[in-house]
This record gives sequence, C-alpha cells and structure tokens, in this order.
Amino acid sequence: MRGLGTLINAGLVVLGSGLGVLIGDRIPEQMRITLLQVIGLVTIALGVSDAIDTRNMVFPLVGMAVGALIGELLAIESRLERLGERLQRRFARDAGSDGGEGKFVKGFVTASALYCIGPLTVLGAIEDASGQTPQLYIIKGSLDGFVSIMFAAMYGIGVAFSALSVLVVQGSLTLGGAGLDAVLDDRMRTELFAAGGIAVIGIGLNLLQVTKIRLANLLPGLVITTVLVAIFAV
Repeated sequence: MRGLGTLINAGLVVLGSGLGVLIGDRIPEQMRITLLQVIGLVTIALGVSDAIDTRNMVFPLVGMAVGALIGELLAIESRLERLGERLQRRFARDAGSDGGEGKFVKGFVTASALYCIGPLTVLGAIEDASGQTPQLYIIKGSLDGFVSIMFAAMYGIGVAFSALSVLVVQGSLTLGGAGLDAVLDDRMRTELFAAGGIAVIGIGLNLLQVTKIRLANLLPGLVITTVLVAIFAV
C-alpha cells in the first residue's frame, strides 16, 4: 500500500506525543533537559555524518546559502509559526509562554523541522512509493515517536500536531517518489544528503539552545543544491 509508511510515521509521532503529555509531569525537569540535550548531540552527530560525505562542499554551501535567502524572502518559518499559533488558539488550552513564543508553537515548529528534514525523509518516500514494506519510515517513525515523548514532556501537545507536517511533507514526497528516484542520480543524492546534514546540524544546535536558526527557511536549499548539481556537476 503506497503511503503506508507515512501513516505509520505520523501515527507514531501522535502516540509518542500522547505518552509525553501523560507522563511528562512524572519526569524530573532536569532529566528532561538532559535527555533533550542528548537528542541534540546525537542529531548533530547524524548531521555531520551526512554533511562530510559530500564530494564537493561548494554545492551544499552555495545551495543552502541561496536556499536560505529564498526561504527568508518567502518567510517560510514565520508562516509555519503562524500555522502553529492558529492550531494553538483552536486546540491548546495551556500553551505557556517561552520567551514570547508559546510552548505549543515551539514544540510544533521544532518537531516539524526535525521530522521532515534528513535523508530518511527522501529515501523513505522512494521506498514508500514503491508499495514495498516501508522499512525506512518504520525505523524513522520509531525514532520520531521516541523523540516525541521527550519533546511533548517539554513543550506539550503542540508536538503532536507536527504529525500534520509529516503527513504533508512525506505524503507529497511519496506521491512523487517513483519520479523522484528516476530524476536523482548518485551524485545528486550525495550532495542532497550533505545539504540535509547541514540543516540537521542546525536542528541539533537549536535543541542545545546554542543559537536560534530559522530552520524552515533552509528547506529551499535542499532543492537548490540538487539543481546546482544537475547543472554544474561533471
């Protein structure tokens, strides 16, 4: 069944978020912070492992830089935040304040970025589109579900609504998965994953609160990097 992996992934995010909301108060705050820091460190390690596989760092560097400019012009992150705020007003009862940004919105945006960026998102879509057993999305969904427990314990129910982002992004990629596999060659995949690794490093830095990177605005860079490879790679 095409799209089964995406449904499983989204379902595990909702399940993990529900568990996090239910047991969140039982997890000491310092333990939650420490576990979130561990997730941040592992996320950075995963991003680095993808980024260093590039055959020419110029492609992901230029692609992500140009993509970031496009993302800023389109205000992708701000639009995502406004979506989170609308969901908050409609569904959340206790979205606390966190430096001017509600926990609901922060949980929704952070989880959406983490779950929708990375090599498994693209590779899983190709597999999911084939109708085969969606092993990659099952693995990714299991990881996302575990992270959702920690995120929901920190940020609340807003994390569960990131499942909507998973459905939209992965569902769209799955619909075009067969065509996507035919268009991408090995070099394009390599540089695409390297660019994705850079974005994943940014997610880890945000989780560690080292800085605040507007991650959603980096998404066009994944497309731009692939286009640059198609045009200029020899």
